[in-house]
Amino acid sequence: MVLVEIFGTGCARCKRVNRNVEIAVGELKIDAEIRTIESLDAMIERGVMLTPALYVDGEAKVVGHVPCVEDIKQILLGVK
Repeated sequence: MVLVEIFGTGCARCKRVNRNVEIAVGELKIDAEIRTIESLDAMIERGVMLTPALYVDGEAKVVGHVPCVEDIKQILLGVK
């Protein structure tokens, strides 16, 4: 199972990342746990300084912008 974490404050951009991740996971039909983390304390603890941030299996993949569905699919497939 892949762990996908989306760090953000609940803004529109963060929600868009969440939606794009859900679409990508659905299209790839992979087993993934998607967590949305809005706690500032949790973000500071993990070193997230810009949001939205997308982490896959504990590794930062996207920070500070909204990746498109295709980019997320490439990340989940290990290409990016």
